[in-house]
Amino acid sequence: MLPVRLQITLITAVVFYFFMMCVFLKNKSLSLKYTLLWLFAGGILGALVVFPGILTWLNGLIGIQENMNGLFVWAIAFIVCILLSLTSIVSRQNHKIRQLIQTISRLENRIRELERQERYDTDEIQNNAEQ
Repeated sequence: MLPVRLQITLITAVVFYFFMMCVFLKNKSLSLKYTLLWLFAGGILGALVVFPGILTWLNGLIGIQENMNGLFVWAIAFIVCILLSLTSIVSRQNHKIRQLIQTISRLENRIRELERQERYDTDEIQNNAEQ
């Protein structure tokens, strides 16, 4: 079992965590899908803190003797899962940004060609008018 003082501290931290997630969502600092990811992870860890029996059972499954060690292992596991998820998102965004940069470069090149062609046509019209 978790010591009562620690359990109260962790419950307070989880409540503060949820409050901060709601503030981020309200201020649109995080999009909804990322906020849901963080809220899901916080909900699972909050359940482990509020109901230490679940934590004891999970720790027994993988052979951890102390609940405190198990709590840290599960917290680190959630952090790693979130980091992997965010890394995947960043990789996809990086790919999209590269595609956009390439598209913009092609469009800028096309604009330069059209401007060059327009100048050539304008010069040709002026030369014909002078003759």
